[in-house]
Amino acid sequence: MNLLEQQLDYPFGETLPDSGKTMEIAPGVLWVRMGLPFALNHINLWLLEDEVETAQGRLRGWTVVDCGIASDATRDAWEVLFGDLSNHLRGLPVVRVIATHCHPDHIGLADWLCTLWNAPLWMTAGEYAFARMMSAGLPGADGTAMFPHFRRHGLTDPAMQEQMQERKSHYTRLVPTVPTAYRRIQEGVDLQINGQRWQVITGFGHSPEHASLYCAEKNLLISGDMLLPRISTNVSVFAIEPEANPVQQYLESLDKYHALPDDVLILPSHGKPFRGIHTRITQLKEHHAERLAEVVAVCSTPQSACDIVPIMFRRPLDAHQLTFAIGEALAHLHQLWFSGVLRRELGSDGVFRFSTVAAA
Repeated sequence: MNLLEQQLDYPFGETLPDSGKTMEIAPGVLWVRMGLPFALNHINLWLLEDEVETAQGRLRGWTVVDCGIASDATRDAWEVLFGDLSNHLRGLPVVRVIATHCHPDHIGLADWLCTLWNAPLWMTAGEYAFARMMSAGLPGADGTAMFPHFRRHGLTDPAMQEQMQERKSHYTRLVPTVPTAYRRIQEGVDLQINGQRWQVITGFGHSPEHASLYCAEKNLLISGDMLLPRISTNVSVFAIEPEANPVQQYLESLDKYHALPDDVLILPSHGKPFRGIHTRITQLKEHHAERLAEVVAVCSTPQSACDIVPIMFRRPLDAHQLTFAIGEALAHLHQLWFSGVLRRELGSDGVFRFSTVAAA
């Protein structure tokens, strides 16, 4: 465990849910862990005991928070749980599906789950719209849009461009369909789950309108990807919003969590449940301050986003990791550009480069 992790409290230690099983971490709150075929090899999903109003009357069951990617392995894992309802889910059905945001590991199997259980999907409008756009492969939101975007920011290596060709259908493969209707979640409108109030906290920078859920009565925060214990949340500039400033949006979003008690139990999408929210916010802000300082230091000479990648990520990267690394390097350059620390110029080769603004 590194020094930063030692500053946090992990109440369950190294205990994790077994494959195909649930682990109760609070009354009526179950933890499920699904595999992912990436370097980030798992996602945490949460089941909340609930009671909802239907056309047939009140129905007890489970609200599922996040779904896993659309893959045979994930479907099989869910079917293990559903195949023995009496053991894992107390004989109760799924009555609602909540997706914290539009990324494949969170919404990939939403359509399958909603159809299987005739359950509604709940999301913020921003996340639902992006999921529908990307799953449909609309121009600008499809995988091919990343190639001119990355070329403008210095990705000229033909070998790496060829590797990235395999990723042009990444989203549509992992999120083949999205439910054609949804129920809107929005900040300021609390959710009632099993008669308890869950506050919606929207966050920006990582995704369009990410929803975290906080229950004061249970002293729980389902943080999604906004607060992770071991890694920093990816904040990237993507082709569909090429002039975005996600680092600034993310840092401002973190301030929304300051009002929560320090002993709140955080249920993250990756890693283990932990306490120490204010410590973690400080760690994340310091992390980005350090990255920004590193970027400024090398921009005494003009640098593209691809030039910055090895400064920020000092390890070999595959094509999957490189797409996020370029997006994150560009996000840090943009924060400094928007704040007036850097200038941006388009070279004769069609590549944007950033350099420090000379002192007056």
